[in-house]
Amino acid sequence: MQTADRLKKIPPYLFMELRNKINKARAEGKDVISLAIGDPVDPTPQPVIDALAKAAQDPENHRYPTDEEWGMKSFRDAVARWYARRYNVELNPSGEIVGLIGSKEGCHHFAMGVINPGDTVLVTDPGYPGYKPSIWFVDATPHPVPMRAENDFLVDFSDIPSDVAKKASAFYLNYPNNPTGAVATRAFLNDLVAFARDNDIAVCYDNPYSEVVFGVERLSFLSVEGAKDVGVELNSLSKPYNMTGWRIGMACGNPEIVKAIATSKANTDSGVFNAVQYAGIAALDECDADIEQMLERYASRREKVLATLRELGWTYDPPKGAFYLWVPVPEGYTSASFCDFMLEKCAVVLAPGAAYGQYGEGFVRFSLTVEESRLDEALQRMRDQLPKLSFA
Repeated sequence: MQTADRLKKIPPYLFMELRNKINKARAEGKDVISLAIGDPVDPTPQPVIDALAKAAQDPENHRYPTDEEWGMKSFRDAVARWYARRYNVELNPSGEIVGLIGSKEGCHHFAMGVINPGDTVLVTDPGYPGYKPSIWFVDATPHPVPMRAENDFLVDFSDIPSDVAKKASAFYLNYPNNPTGAVATRAFLNDLVAFARDNDIAVCYDNPYSEVVFGVERLSFLSVEGAKDVGVELNSLSKPYNMTGWRIGMACGNPEIVKAIATSKANTDSGVFNAVQYAGIAALDECDADIEQMLERYASRREKVLATLRELGWTYDPPKGAFYLWVPVPEGYTSASFCDFMLEKCAVVLAPGAAYGQYGEGFVRFSLTVEESRLDEALQRMRDQLPKLSFA
């Protein structure tokens, strides 16, 4: 018995490795606090839970999901209303929106529907670790595109050699960015559309953190002229509504790409449980105020972490998006060795930057998705245990 060769290309999944590290330390009796994994701990809004409970009582919803290829029409209508209200983006629910089991699967279905074996696919570095496996699964080759601190972690399109750009078929990127927290500007999105059009590249703009910004404009890729001509935006209810476990999202934009994603889905899964889709409608239509409350909580946690880091010697201007802080490591450390140091000295787990790509070396990621009391404890441990650190 042997498994497929393509699996040999795939490194251990970062978040499973982090969970294993946490479980091992806890088994050794350590009171470990994880600031590594971006999984909201705050509750899902009550209207969403109520809608799920009501829909689950209806036997009609116990069958295969309605319109399993595209998602329920009523859910797609709600997505269209949400995009119009939040982003002034007009979407046709019949052809420009498909429901997803979270945006992560959309990354995979985009690859299945758009990318051919042997293609070159651009992917940001550092970047979300889930993009490359989807590219490898379709026997294509990812080409890393650096995101650098001196450019506010926005892609500099001049970093992409012209011959690579011309042969590339697709581009995965993500703003507000995981892991850096960088936020796109309208000027950047206009440049992205022009770059994709000039090089005949399909854009997979992964945007599950679209609502999580601090003091800057909240943007959809689809907000800029021509975006629908060159790509799709993936989005999710996971982050804005604390629904990571519910697994519901959407792909929106270019009708041909949306149809390709829907076709891949129809031959892979049977869609999102109807009751979860009804819950998603409640989130999209009724819970804007919950987003604002969520942002207040993250802003408070963010300022607590920044105050502690500055007290310990860090001086840097963090990006303004996502619920992460992408923090440079002190002198004398790699991203991995500083994470080991933090675990040993403080029993605090961070995510090493190098796990997100070669250009992630020299950084670690702090997540703000932790209860207030545990965050306060983690920060107190840092103040108590860390020596005076040195920085370049």
